[in-house]
Amino acid sequence: MAQFTKETSTTGAFVRQPNRFTTRPEPEPGRYRLVVSLACPWAHRALVVRKFLQLEDAISLAVVDPIRDERGWRFQGTDPVLHMDFLEEAYKRADPGYEGRVTVPALVDTTTGEVVTNDYPQLTLDFSLRWRPESTLYPEDLREEIDGWIEPIFHNVNNGVYKAGFATSQEAYEEAYGNLFAELDRIEEHLATREYLVGEQLTEADIRLWTTLVRFDAVYHGHFKCNRNKLTEMPNLWAYAKRLYAQFGDTVDWDHIKRHYYVTHHQINPTGIVPAGPDPQVWTR
Repeated sequence: MAQFTKETSTTGAFVRQPNRFTTRPEPEPGRYRLVVSLACPWAHRALVVRKFLQLEDAISLAVVDPIRDERGWRFQGTDPVLHMDFLEEAYKRADPGYEGRVTVPALVDTTTGEVVTNDYPQLTLDFSLRWRPESTLYPEDLREEIDGWIEPIFHNVNNGVYKAGFATSQEAYEEAYGNLFAELDRIEEHLATREYLVGEQLTEADIRLWTTLVRFDAVYHGHFKCNRNKLTEMPNLWAYAKRLYAQFGDTVDWDHIKRHYYVTHHQINPTGIVPAGPDPQVWTR
């Protein structure tokens, strides 16, 4: 439990740490390296937006090992661009006194080796607003409506599954559980007559929701005790999630996702056993 002690309130509720690095760099192709974990939904959204906006040539990519140790995220061998073994090294270069949890995604300046930003909510918006201002993911005419979805989805779904999974009191767990499924029910009803959350196009709101949905049955349903029902049992959400999977399924790594959650969270799964299911082929049927 030591890993999350600083992020647990006196009532047993999980309280996510704030993002320490919030610089918003101007676009400079080739200068920045995006560090992600394929297990992490916050990092996954950055990976999806980078792909959708065709920024692969402008922003290089580093993928960390799915298993964290006491130093946090480890590169899969010394990173050939940053010449580091741990992401922590880039954090310490930016702030030698940093004592918080090292998080992904992180945008690292390859010229200094310093983390520029780990502000995951703003990072993907800046990919649209600064790197691809013509992007349709966060258009100005739909921005207010997109933001109206982003806020409750973050609190109740994206972060909500963590609030349930990392709760250390029954009351905190049940509150998070109730808010999660109330929000999913609201979205399920909304999607009864729509293909996307906002308008008739894919937006930032959809990507933020989807990276949680794609992990739901494999991880959050059992591991985080979000078990009122599975995603596959909510027909509108399931059809919606499968449509996005058809577009972004190549960014999903089931092995990384399951090994990270089930092996890293010792306080929840002390045996470290990784479940064999569910069958990922269900996403393409």
